[in-house]
Amino acid sequence: MDATTQSPLAPSETGRKIPVSVLVVIHTPALDVLLIERALQPGFWQSVTGSIDAPGEPLMDTALREVAEETGIQVGGSAVPLSALRDWRLANVYEIYPLWRHRYPAGIWKNTEHVFSLEVPAGTPVTLAAREHRAWVWLPWQEAAKRCFSASNADAIRQLPRRFPSR
Repeated sequence: MDATTQSPLAPSETGRKIPVSVLVVIHTPALDVLLIERALQPGFWQSVTGSIDAPGEPLMDTALREVAEETGIQVGGSAVPLSALRDWRLANVYEIYPLWRHRYPAGIWKNTEHVFSLEVPAGTPVTLAAREHRAWVWLPWQEAAKRCFSASNADAIRQLPRRFPSR
């Protein structure tokens, strides 16, 4: 079964995650990128990620929720307006790491990840969700791409200069 034929069920029906997620690359105008280190996997650095909570949940809503949950950054105010969150209209389909397959319904082994970016002012405070992440760092985009454990995350970060050429 491939990612296009999987039938994602609501977590409340299965107790498992839906294999549709967002990746949100948070960056400053200078293209410094926020990376967060997974709490249970030291050395696994990434951007904000998270799955939809229910079939049909708007991806923008998922992105906003995950940014707030994982970093404490509130989008929609004067400091970080809603227009700072951009949907790249880019989806990556990848094999779910065996380490995390138990979180999904039986037989699900691929995830579709939708890419977003969020531009925030330099110095934006970060408050981690301690159960999910243990550390955070702002890095120039080139260094951030090298540090990511996920190939799709690193690729998205490498796209920043093309997507924001005036920076």
